Amino acid sequence: MKFKTAYLFLLGSMVLLIMGIYSGEASSTLKKAISICLSCIGIG
Repeated sequence: MKFKTAYLFLLGSMVLLIMGIYSGEASSTLKKAISICLSCIGIG
């Protein structure tokens, strides 16, 4: 029974990850992260 719950959470997280990738969230998050990192070290 424990493994069934773990697989259910794994499946749900994979579905949400794929939905985020298809909606373009991965690229916008990466752009924001790069911008924050560059501003922290004083380049951007």
